Amino acid sequence: MKEIEPNKKISKMMVSLAWIGFLAMLVIGFDRYLDNQKNPNNRPEVVYAEDGASEVTLLQNRQGHYIADGKLNDHWATFVLDTGATNISIPRQVASEMGLTEGKPERTRTANGDITVYRIILDSVKLGAIELKNIPAHINPNMDGKAVLLGMSFLKHLELNQKDKTLTLRIK
Repeated sequence: MKEIEPNKKISKMMVSLAWIGFLAMLVIGFDRYLDNQKNPNNRPEVVYAEDGASEVTLLQNRQGHYIADGKLNDHWATFVLDTGATNISIPRQVASEMGLTEGKPERTRTANGDITVYRIILDSVKLGAIELKNIPAHINPNMDGKAVLLGMSFLKHLELNQKDKTLTLRIK
């Protein structure tokens, strides 16, 4: 009888570990589901249209925004497409992590009032199959978070076609 008790302890421990593993997988899966709801375009596909033009199709997130991962000077960033932004706007913290240095200060008007930003030129901006060179941007010390506003300094070079809950971007 005494030999059975250690086996029961091991058995209970194995069941407990199995439940902990199951719950951990459930939490990780749910976290990925929520991330996909926030950014359904975390790595846009590289697609070329029949005529050879580069094209990217994005899905709206649950809030109706177009958010996608792309690259600034070969560093990954999360973009929020913003046709109301004149330039690409990079939070200071993100710019620091990418090794970008602040350029010439200039005043700009935002939805939250007038602020000072620092003008830079990005060597490259890439979103899926679309890559543009020497694109104006600014480092914004007033932006919180890690999202980069992908403004018109990039978007003006593209054709945008929105249908239902998708946005197709194509080089002009």
